[in-house]
Amino acid sequence: MATVLTTGRARKAINYIRSYWTLYVMLALPIAFFVIFRYIPMSYILIAFKKYSLFQSIWEMPWADNYGFEYFIRAFQNRDFINAVRNTLMLNALDLLVGFPAPIIFALLLNELVYPRYKRFVQTVTYMPYFLSWIIIAGMAMQVFAPNTGVVNVFLRRMGYQPIPFLNDPTWWVVTYVLLGVWKHLGWNTIIYLAALTGINPELYEAAEIDGANRWQKIRYVTLPGIRPTIITLLILNLGQILSSDFDRPYALMNPLVYDVSNVIATYVYTYGIRGLQFSLTTAVGLFQSVVCVIFLFAANALAKKYGERGVW
Repeated sequence: MATVLTTGRARKAINYIRSYWTLYVMLALPIAFFVIFRYIPMSYILIAFKKYSLFQSIWEMPWADNYGFEYFIRAFQNRDFINAVRNTLMLNALDLLVGFPAPIIFALLLNELVYPRYKRFVQTVTYMPYFLSWIIIAGMAMQVFAPNTGVVNVFLRRMGYQPIPFLNDPTWWVVTYVLLGVWKHLGWNTIIYLAALTGINPELYEAAEIDGANRWQKIRYVTLPGIRPTIITLLILNLGQILSSDFDRPYALMNPLVYDVSNVIATYVYTYGIRGLQFSLTTAVGLFQSVVCVIFLFAANALAKKYGERGVW
């Protein structure tokens, strides 16, 4: 009996492969790409546990002291690293607090617009900044928010107010940093929620209108529940990047006056790794950053499933 079952399963497997072998052939190239350019380079994570030498292979390098954790200990004893971790968490948390709900609200507003042409115009204008690099945005910010010659401060001075040090005061720098991020990513992130809104059944709105629901009630009881899975998925992905940081954004906007709040992990790695040639130290920092991000990702996904959501996987 067992032989018959095994033979039947083998035939099903052979028939399945004959029917869908082209799909597996198509998958071979992307799988090879990830293996060659994503998984094989992971072997260089060992640099975090070894004394880096330019003239030795990764397998020949001697192990670091303290059972290989020398550079992790050295990183946590470095005041600049602790400051970079604090700034990264602070800026990413503010980005999440301010920048995450902004495209949701904007998508809801666009969805309520009656005139399609005006809707397309507003959407186009708002997602255009996404295609600008942070170097260009930083140059524009310096022209607009400069203490003496910036457009905003010139206007404030003519109105009788004191100029605001948007880029020179740590508190105002953080505010400017977060708002520039919202301005850059608002329109592009809105596209995701507008796509989710198109999947809501129009009959639900008709039923709500028959029941006497006003516009706000339709948004609360129909629209928001309809896009809730998309919101949860994107929130989980954003929480998984809570300790990651872009390099170009803080580096382009930073200056010595705001170094205490603008130095993040990416700029720390650049300063100590590329310019300071401490590759083992910065590899250890990068590994720590990745592990923390993975932990946040799994925790956020488990929390979403606990409260009845599907999660990412």
